Amino acid sequence: MKLITITNFKNKVKITLFLLALAFALCSYFFKVWNGSVNFTAAPVYQGNAAEKKIALTFNVVWGEEYIRQIIECLLKYDVRATFFIGGQWAENFPELVREIARFGHEIGNHSYSHPHPDQISLSANINEIKRAEDVIIGITGIKPLLFAPPYGERGDVVLKAAENSGYTTILWSVDTIDWQRPDPSIILSRVLKKAHNGAIVLMHPTAPTVHALPQIVAELKKKGFELVKVSTILKGVKDKPAP
Repeated sequence: MKLITITNFKNKVKITLFLLALAFALCSYFFKVWNGSVNFTAAPVYQGNAAEKKIALTFNVVWGEEYIRQIIECLLKYDVRATFFIGGQWAENFPELVREIARFGHEIGNHSYSHPHPDQISLSANINEIKRAEDVIIGITGIKPLLFAPPYGERGDVVLKAAENSGYTTILWSVDTIDWQRPDPSIILSRVLKKAHNGAIVLMHPTAPTVHALPQIVAELKKKGFELVKVSTILKGVKDKPAP
């Protein structure tokens, strides 16, 4: 009888200590939340407002300068504004193309300076990449970008935190053309049309097949009733940031 009583007492002590430790941990956590020492990293944006029939065309640019003017001319012909995520080193090498992109009313986003793998570098290195690209873009256009497309679409906590700390919204995509593999233009067109939806963000790059597919992409999307806009426009009214 005495043995059972001692065992029960020990169990009660263990449970009490566990509950006290849990209560302490919860109090500590909520205190940190209250005083701001716990930070919640903003999630990346994959698509815009699903309530509106709008699509954003985006171009990630760290190469392909020979196709930029053809892309601009096509967008001008169809009276479309797009978003170009530009690498800082590329912008330094081709400042006039950056100015042309801005001059025709397109949106310029930040695509890092040297296009590293952001999930493989530190927080400070990511912030430096973003800041260096920002400085170059401001120096060329006088405009501070507010949107950031991480290289390779990497979206680990470190790069997301770096973008947030630098004042950026991280943009990914809901429709990937995979045009960097340079498939036939008909494949690029098919990938866009099959997955087109309200609020879609379409990822493209300056390649020869993309240039050939772009007029049909724009024409067919417009025929389906979509308005083609910049990413900042498509984000208006977005309450959450769902992944595809």
